[in-house]
Amino acid sequence: MDSSNEAALSHATKPQFPGHRTLGNLIFFSRWLQAPLYLGLIVAQCVYVYHFLIELTHLVGKANRITETEIMLTVLGLIDVVMIANLLIMVIVGGYETFVSRLNLHKHPDQPEWLSHVNAGILKVKLATALIGISSIHLLKTFIEAERMKGEVMMWQVIIHLAFVLSALLLAYIDRLTSTPMPKQH
Repeated sequence: MDSSNEAALSHATKPQFPGHRTLGNLIFFSRWLQAPLYLGLIVAQCVYVYHFLIELTHLVGKANRITETEIMLTVLGLIDVVMIANLLIMVIVGGYETFVSRLNLHKHPDQPEWLSHVNAGILKVKLATALIGISSIHLLKTFIEAERMKGEVMMWQVIIHLAFVLSALLLAYIDRLTSTPMPKQH
């Protein structure tokens, strides 16, 4: 190692001021402030499970008295709840793993496949595609009930859906640009 590299390394490891290490530890520890937020999302997921069970009970209870369209709308509502629950799982597990602490699930039989290579960029793209799925369900419900909807409401739902699609494409493109290794110079 030459003297300039030694000096740079020595300078990088020395604290800038007396409380530098303490401040650094405090900043690093602050990531744990997110843990209660993830616990709150788990509570929200419990609410969605409760809502799902209520809707499913209503569907089964009136199965002989409702039309096929009503069944389809109810099932789409159930699918919507499941997709939001999946979105919550991605945020809870992926966010905790990325920003708070490792879950240490190596070789656990139930570890989600995507968790082994999650990072902030991949998580954003997965969340954006989940939002597109949820938006698609809402759009389908709107089109099924089109005769009761105002044209302007339908137009805005399509515009918002297309904005989600465009955002997901841009996020995926940016993630690809930033994660592609640079070619080696000769």
